[in-house]
This record gives sequence, structure tokens and C-alpha cells, in this order.
Amino acid sequence: MHAENNVHRLSLNGREIVLVGTAHVSWESADLVERVIAEEKPDVVCVELCKTRFDAITQKDRWQEMDIIKVIREKRTSLLLFQLLMVSFQKKIAEKFGIKPGEEMLRAISKADASGARLVLADRGIRVTLLRTWRMMSFWSKSKFLSEVMLSLFGAEEITKEEIEKLKQHDMLELALQTVGEKMPSIKITLIDERDEYLAHMIGRAEGKKIVAVVGAGHVPGIIKNMDRHIDLEELDQIPPPSLWARTAGWGFSAAIVGLFIAGFFFSGGRASMNMILWWAAITAACSGMGALILLAHPVTILTSAMAAPITTLHPLIAAGWVAGLTEATIRKPQVKDFLNLTSDITTLKGFFCNKITRILLLVAVVNLTTSIGTFVAIPVMMRFF
Repeated sequence: MHAENNVHRLSLNGREIVLVGTAHVSWESADLVERVIAEEKPDVVCVELCKTRFDAITQKDRWQEMDIIKVIREKRTSLLLFQLLMVSFQKKIAEKFGIKPGEEMLRAISKADASGARLVLADRGIRVTLLRTWRMMSFWSKSKFLSEVMLSLFGAEEITKEEIEKLKQHDMLELALQTVGEKMPSIKITLIDERDEYLAHMIGRAEGKKIVAVVGAGHVPGIIKNMDRHIDLEELDQIPPPSLWARTAGWGFSAAIVGLFIAGFFFSGGRASMNMILWWAAITAACSGMGALILLAHPVTILTSAMAAPITTLHPLIAAGWVAGLTEATIRKPQVKDFLNLTSDITTLKGFFCNKITRILLLVAVVNLTTSIGTFVAIPVMMRFF
């Protein structure tokens, strides 16, 4: 990565903007950032970070403050699990090539502080980006997306030295989702294009005569393209509501199952209807309990998730996975060592499974998945009683 190719000078409304395109897994980029800030002596340093990601790289003990029960109750387990998977991927890549994750951003933050320059967090919040991406995908796209992410993340060890050149054009989000984005170009809009606009707006409106902006090299063309455009930041920060299908499908599915029970009573008699209910309960309970068993959950958690499944499958506002997660978190509450070891444990499949925090997050996801499978297995079984 040659320095002269990654420093771009722009003029906007009498101000000088110096864009530094970085490779997030490159010592050369980290050195370049430090050198440019020292030489340019800017009034403002903009970094491609949001508050969440800023805290993630500057507050190493932030995991110790996590309330896992609160995370489950607020239905944020999927988001947290996904963030941990991305951190895991980036950490493994960084260790493979001998650089600390976010080193170039840490250097920019440190140098800005030392020189008295004002620091601006110029990127959109990671939660907004992920939720906008998720809400804009179809059901099948989500299924493909999740499978591709898992394959990409746990296949990090296969990355060779030659492939590092590809990684130099991607930031933390794209780094973890590189292969996914290639196979699913539709997510590029929210992961890259919208953030190009957001970054351009924040950098272009930073208050200062001279501004140094440290961004992933892959964002530089998009930022330059959008620098003079009017960007509606409110629109980019807006999380689309769930689709009408997503809002109604759960209740519609529940109504359809209850309708089957009622139809069984009228067309085949009370005994047939009771058998349908019993088989529904047995199959969904077995599948839910199996999901908890796969994660070696506490016996009480396995029993609780099995008992909850027949009810939660008929109520779209609650899920067996959440019940299992809350039960497990209460019985096997994560200890201080789990929080302290989290950043190292997430780099291996074994560590992900053994750490109580990540195992609870996986438990929620797996139990929800196996319970869903149970509902589709139970429907044809019930139909036999007509």
C-alpha cells in the first residue's frame, strides 16, 4: 500500500480536507496515519468509527459491564452475537498478520489528542447499519446471509498472505462480510454506499480549516463522489419498520395453527383435535429441548425450553430461545473470568462454545432455530388426524 496513492487532498468551502485511505490490517497504514496527522497539524481529525466501535477499541474492559439478562430481555442477542462474530473474525485476521485490531484508528485518536485536534466520529452507528441491512433483506436473503456469514467467519484460518491485498480495501464491517458481499451485492447499498454518503456528510461539515479524515481505502471514491452532494442524514439514520409481512406473519401463523386444532374438532371430533394438540406439544417441545441439549445447557434450562415451546410457538411476541437464555443466564450466571476472557475466547469455535456469555447467545439462537424446525415437522403430523 503506497502512501502517495492513499492520501487525497480536497478543497471545500475554503477548507482543506486530507483523506487518508487505510488498510485495516496493515502496519504501513497505521504509520501513514500517524505521519500525516503530525505533518498536517489539522484542526479536526475525523475517524471512520461510531460511538459503539470507538468504545470497542478504546475501552478494553467494556465487556465486564455487560448485563446478559438485560440483553436477552431487550431482544438484542442476535445483534450482540453478530458483533462478537465480526470482532472474532477481525481479531483472527489481525493476529495472523501481526497487527492489533483497529491500530490505525487508535493511532489517529492518540495523535489527535496529543496535537489538540478535535476528534469527530464520522461513521454511522453500527446498530443502524446492521438493522437497515437486515430489514431490507427478504426471508431467503436473510437465510443465505446468515449461512454465508458463519462460513466466512469460521473460515478465517484459510486466508493466505496473498489475500491480504483484497482485505486492504475493506473496513471492519466489510472485512467480516467480504465474501458475503460478493455473493449478495444487494447488501452493498447499506454496508458501503450509504456509509460513503454518511462519511462524506460528516467529514464535509466538520468545523475546521484543515481536516484529516482516516477512512478505509474502499470508502475513498464514494466519499469524494458524495462530498459536494446534499445528504439527508435523518433518512440514513432511520431504521425501517418491519415489513407488513413480518408484522403480520407471526400472528397469521399462530391463527392458522389454532385454526387447525378447531378444524380437527369439527371435522374429525374432539379426540382427533386433542391428538393434534398433544402431537404439536410433543414435537415442538422435543425440538426445543434438543436445541438446548446440543448446547449442553443446564437440565433445568432444557426442561424449561421444552415446556415453553408449545406456548411460544403460538405467540409471536415470545420465543423459546429467550426463555432458555434467561433460564441459563440465571442458573449459570457468567463469571468475571468469562468477561475477561471474552475477547480471546471468541477467536476459536471451542472458546465460543465454552465461554458462558457466547454460549448463552448461541443457546438463544439454536433453541429458536430448532423450535422453528419443530413447528414445520409438527404440521404434517397433525394433518394426518383429519
